[in-house]
Amino acid sequence: MDGLKLIAGNSNRALAEKIGEYLGAELCDIELDRFGDGEIHAKINENIRGVDVFIIQTTNPPAENLIELLILNDTCFRASAGRITNVIPYYGYARQDRKDQPRVPITAKLVAKLIDVSGANRVLTMDLHSAQIQGFFDVPADNLFAAPVLLEYIKSRKMQDLTIVSPDVGSMKMGRAFAKRLNAELAVVDKRRSDKDKTEVMNVIGDVDGRNIVILDDMISSGSTLLQAAGELTLKGAASIMACATHPVFSGDACGKIMKSSISEVVVSNTLPFDPGRCPKVKVLDVSSILGEAILRIHSNESVSTLFV
Repeated sequence: MDGLKLIAGNSNRALAEKIGEYLGAELCDIELDRFGDGEIHAKINENIRGVDVFIIQTTNPPAENLIELLILNDTCFRASAGRITNVIPYYGYARQDRKDQPRVPITAKLVAKLIDVSGANRVLTMDLHSAQIQGFFDVPADNLFAAPVLLEYIKSRKMQDLTIVSPDVGSMKMGRAFAKRLNAELAVVDKRRSDKDKTEVMNVIGDVDGRNIVILDDMISSGSTLLQAAGELTLKGAASIMACATHPVFSGDACGKIMKSSISEVVVSNTLPFDPGRCPKVKVLDVSSILGEAILRIHSNESVSTLFV
């Protein structure tokens, strides 16, 4: 791993350590703490001049996670790093990716601009909320997928009469890809959003009666989309319901709602830190090998896209 350094922020250090284990590389020695007034203090205790630096940090709330990333970018830039790649397993502030109402921001673009100007030369992320966000960056941005890990787990369950359900039209492309690889049927939930964290199911398109269901989404936040879909699928005669999502945001009382629902199991990845003890129905899968392999390929100037062929 000559010429490569891994730097971990505080947002998901456990994942950063797993990536380091995969690559056989120790995390760079840094100081990342607070001044007395709460401002973030950063210092790198190793020479990184001319080095290929990968900063591993999610940008989920609290906002300090994003600020830490920006400060680490500036720190590496001023330490004359050869190249600075931001490894962002979960890209926060991505849900506002267009102006769908008057007088609202496009936070996905704003955060991309902040990352650009803070010194990043490249971005590596996983399962963006929408593919168009890649175009918001003025530096190369690779969007990885947790699909290989999720697919392997679903296959291990050996479910018969399987139907993949997309909880909205936007997830249909991902749902279709999963259905094809699992030789399963595909259905979609027609919904509308009544509030920023609330949805209303209008209809289920596809046959789910007597089928084993896997609901597929990029993230679970408040859980309203997932629970509304599960409720409607149960009414339509689904035999069993499992949910798969890459990012376990789990805001508010999402865990409590899931425990009371008809969903038998929720499968997520460790792009965000999550203690399964909070919700016994949740199974956390490790995606450090996907991120680690992508880091290795970027460092050696090899193709990243062939990971998912």
